[in-house]
Amino acid sequence: MAAGWVYMTTNRPNGTLYLGVTDNLPRRAWEHRSGVADGFTKRYALKRLVYVEAHDDIRAARQRERNMKHWSRAWKVRLILDQNPSWADLYDQLL
Repeated sequence: MAAGWVYMTTNRPNGTLYLGVTDNLPRRAWEHRSGVADGFTKRYALKRLVYVEAHDDIRAARQRERNMKHWSRAWKVRLILDQNPSWADLYDQLL
């Protein structure tokens, strides 16, 4: 397993996007799905994991996330469509 992950969640295909970084993707995805943490993802019910990017170093993952936060929505959607054209929930593949 990688040392860091950049990921995106949404509430529906082409819906609101959340971009995050974590060192434990299964746990973090579960937290989003369960609504454990208050905030943006809970408010907008962003439970569908649609994009995952592995990194060998958490510092590289954090830098990638910071860079991607400045990208346009269209670029982020293009990344999702390249990896996951049906916007399928990738959560079950983590388990």
